[in-house]
Amino acid sequence: MSDITQQLAALKVIPVIAIDNAQDIIPLGKVLADNGLPVAEITFRSEAAVEAIRLLKQAQPEMLIGAGTVLNREQVIAAKEAGASFIVSPGFNPNTVRACQELDIAIVPGVNNPSTVEAALEMGLTILKFFPEEASGGIAMLKSLLAPYGGIQIMPTGGINTQNINDYLAIPRVVCCGGSWMVEKSLINNGEWETIAQLTRDAVALVNS
Repeated sequence: MSDITQQLAALKVIPVIAIDNAQDIIPLGKVLADNGLPVAEITFRSEAAVEAIRLLKQAQPEMLIGAGTVLNREQVIAAKEAGASFIVSPGFNPNTVRACQELDIAIVPGVNNPSTVEAALEMGLTILKFFPEEASGGIAMLKSLLAPYGGIQIMPTGGINTQNINDYLAIPRVVCCGGSWMVEKSLINNGEWETIAQLTRDAVALVNS
């Protein structure tokens, strides 16, 4: 198990963040770290992503920082230069994977069928993102997908919430889950840091219950 995988497995839940104002990542990162989740997946769903990664790396250098929704080589380069420690992509793009391997940065690509799992295995990857997990068939589909492939570990993302996260974590070889309920964009935009702090504490308690 790689160092990144071990860290993700220990944390169990990864906040998946879409941020409009890069400066908001500074108080957000502090809230997450102070309340038991020193990890963030900052998605490339806004133009603020690269700057947010850079600012978070400066403000919380011990935090595990990932770049999410990474679609191409250029974004891989930008994310790594900004300070990301790992890359997450919604699908399996061999060019994106190759870029990560060349730049020596971990990648967790998205898969939801046997063909993409086998393509990932062919490139030497063993930790994969099951996405979008609820829309792709949920727990039943994930168990079926895992059955033939003993060498992979999975990070389900896309539809994870307080009602189902522990059901996913109970599945053997599920490393962690990505979730956004504790870092909803509206909460970030409104500066509701205490609400985020409470949701973060609750999430940590839930996955460790």
